[in-house]
Amino acid sequence: MRKATRAQWIKCAIAILLYLIFLVWVKSWWGLIVVPFIFDIYITKKVPWSFWKKSKNPTVRSIMSWVDAIVFALVAVYFVNIYVFQNYQIPSSSLEKSLLVGDFLYVSKMSYGPRVPNTPLSMPLAQHTLPIINTKSYIEWPQWKYKRVPGFGKVKLNDIVVFNFPAGDTVATKYQQTDFYDNIIYSEGKSLYPNSLNMDSLTRTQQRIVYDLYRNAGREYVLAHPERFGELIYRPVDRRENYVKRCVGLPGDTLQIKDRIIYIDGKAQEEPENIQFLYTVKATGNIIPDAFLHDELGLSNEDLQYYQPGATTFYLPLTKKARNTLLGRKDLVTSIEPISTREPSHDLYPQNLYTDWTVDNYGPIWIPAKGSTVTLTMDNLPLYERCIVAYEGNKLEVKEDGIYINGQKTDKYTFQMDYYWMMGDNRHNSQDSRYWGFVPEDHVVGKPIVVWLSLDKDRAWFNGKIRWNRIFKWVK
Repeated sequence: MRKATRAQWIKCAIAILLYLIFLVWVKSWWGLIVVPFIFDIYITKKVPWSFWKKSKNPTVRSIMSWVDAIVFALVAVYFVNIYVFQNYQIPSSSLEKSLLVGDFLYVSKMSYGPRVPNTPLSMPLAQHTLPIINTKSYIEWPQWKYKRVPGFGKVKLNDIVVFNFPAGDTVATKYQQTDFYDNIIYSEGKSLYPNSLNMDSLTRTQQRIVYDLYRNAGREYVLAHPERFGELIYRPVDRRENYVKRCVGLPGDTLQIKDRIIYIDGKAQEEPENIQFLYTVKATGNIIPDAFLHDELGLSNEDLQYYQPGATTFYLPLTKKARNTLLGRKDLVTSIEPISTREPSHDLYPQNLYTDWTVDNYGPIWIPAKGSTVTLTMDNLPLYERCIVAYEGNKLEVKEDGIYINGQKTDKYTFQMDYYWMMGDNRHNSQDSRYWGFVPEDHVVGKPIVVWLSLDKDRAWFNGKIRWNRIFKWVK
């Protein structure tokens, strides 16, 4: 062993101590194999980590110095993204006007405790696909089981949460933003059977048979037409698309939506300040100034997709404040009324449970909690089947004599994880839990803390593209 200075010993001791604290935090002792390398870097120096610095070729030294800096930066970003925070851009209008399209968020992993990655070998800053070359940004081996290290707290009611899209485990590469199960294979399978069935006349078991028929036919059709749908790929939990919604239901809650109001265990919940609904607007026919629509009502071009200048009836998504502002312009409008959603919507979760639910009148539905046991029936099995099979890894079969889980006949199931109900504040333009169901705890990524940049996609750079009033605005 070479003679090390006192300063080197101190630095080595501090580095090893900090690393051991990190291992205790993440509860992983496999990391101890790194300790000898830390010791060698500071003390023994047997491994020529910086061999390139002794090269007589200046080109080699220059190139390797850049490689060294890039590798260090990638490793640092990798650990920061996993355990501390990551950046996230709002891609859709589902949370408007609480969060806007073009908001860039600082998402804290520490708020709920960071997850140890399922796929540890991945490229930093790429969720699942490398740009340009369009290949996977991760290596599927090894696969680690779900584990979350201690954080500052747990998901609370009305928190805005970033999470992995639960139905994003399977994707068609040409429709990566589309729900594979309900919007692709179910829809395609149903279209193969043009004679519609009266689902009211079917028992729950018969409804299940019809649903499975549509889904299996749709899957076969998609597999037979790769030129249209692309390749089917499976994504681990931490490589699925990131979504951001508001948590409106916690584990163990019974949630119901009645006339747009959310009830938890029978108690009406206070609505977020900037909640937005779609309204039918009766207008005078006068042209509404663009400045009034964009600046005073805060509407984007997407919000105006159902508006035609000079029309006397159209639809607008409005917050309470925007609705009152528009109602005050008697020269422009005569009335503003909520849209009617009384007709049942059979594309809501779960599609194989025929109900009279709508986006404004939904449930009641019990949200699974870890350790809680539910009695399974053909009436509630569609609600919890995906939790049991896809999220908790069990085999479930329905036979003539009952329900079988992992080969055992049973009418009980005890959940292994907590689940959450997530919805957007833009209630009539949000693909959320009403469409794809529960969010398992292992899908929770983190909590948005602050908007550090906001860009308006409808404006040019020198015409208000940067929303200065939103920079460093706290998310609530």
